[in-house]
Amino acid sequence: MITDIQTIRKLAHLARLEFDETKEKEMLQDLNKILDWMEKLNELDTSAVEPLTHMSVEVNVLREDVAFNAVSHEEGLKNAPKKDSDYFRVPKVLD
Repeated sequence: MITDIQTIRKLAHLARLEFDETKEKEMLQDLNKILDWMEKLNELDTSAVEPLTHMSVEVNVLREDVAFNAVSHEEGLKNAPKKDSDYFRVPKVLD
């Protein structure tokens, strides 16, 4: 499959990209290389290959998510520019 400069211009328009003529030609060459590579991949017989959901069979080992307070309430308010007893004071956003 080979694309032409009109296809590049249409793709650039859809992607809201702007190229000058030299960049258009570079993009055309790059896109044609990608499409050639995909054609090579289509030549492979993958009928005996199981579909993958992940690229690796490794399983993530994650720690248990445990909630805890790392900063006390007083420490959290300590550097607040404005505070009102137990809360941060912030500018009014809604009327």
